[in-house]
Amino acid sequence: MPIRGLIVHGGAGRWEARRLERAKPVLIRAVERGIEAFNENGDVVSACEEAVKVLEDSALFNAGTGSTLNIFGEVEMDASIMRGWDLEAGAVAAVRRIKNPISLARKVMEETDHVMLVGEGAERFARALGFQEYDPITPERLEKYRKYMQKLKEEGIDALPVRWKRLGELMKKYPHYFHGTVGCVAVDDAGKIVSASSTGGVFLKLEGRVGDTPQIGSGIYATEFAGASATGIGEGIARVVLSKRICDAVERGISIGEAVRMGIDYLTERVGLDAGVIALDVEGNVAHHSNTGTMPVAYYSNGKMGVEQG
Repeated sequence: MPIRGLIVHGGAGRWEARRLERAKPVLIRAVERGIEAFNENGDVVSACEEAVKVLEDSALFNAGTGSTLNIFGEVEMDASIMRGWDLEAGAVAAVRRIKNPISLARKVMEETDHVMLVGEGAERFARALGFQEYDPITPERLEKYRKYMQKLKEEGIDALPVRWKRLGELMKKYPHYFHGTVGCVAVDDAGKIVSASSTGGVFLKLEGRVGDTPQIGSGIYATEFAGASATGIGEGIARVVLSKRICDAVERGISIGEAVRMGIDYLTERVGLDAGVIALDVEGNVAHHSNTGTMPVAYYSNGKMGVEQG
């Protein structure tokens, strides 16, 4: 029997039309790769991981290769993965020289007693497991970093302490750049659910900033009833524990579509920041919603494939 459902997203935000069109076939390929991985060994964890790896490797999204840069022009990536049937989870935060952070997060889940490893400790763990050093910074991201840093300087926003409190203003002025986190949720024919996410974080973030992605319950969550993976401004997602809120709603009997909408509406009302989420239930029904206007998704649900802008 094939996998029941699998959904991926490329990030909630204000997408430029050309970049959006480039993203759609990659998202479709991620779904296809996830299904292939499941068919190879019947493992829904591998299905989710492999789907996310396609997105991390594409250089189109803010995850893995092509991740955005922090205030010092460096990459700091976060990722997480969770199994709904036993609540096991693994996450990494602020890792720099790793090709696929989602694969390292899986190793944390399966090879350690911990839930999250960060920074140098996470990278030492990766090297011990044979992960090779890899530079995920692309020329495009480096050029954009230099471009936006120059714009800030021209506008008199140059001192580091000033930028600590100006991120919201930057997002409003340059909305096209604040998107790209990727995620996946999958459920197999036995009803086992897995959620995953990977990101380079918020552009021009302070060094050491950790967003919602590796925070279990916020960026991702999975139970016996549902799974969710969030995207957007992590500070808002973490403050309402968005992904767990959605899964808990499904457990109470609310449909997956309504649970997703209720979660985003609650976040919008309480914290007013950009966010989106994908989710599915144990039957393979998929749902997605955002408050940003665009969140490209691709999915497979009970025999049907689809791609939408969100």
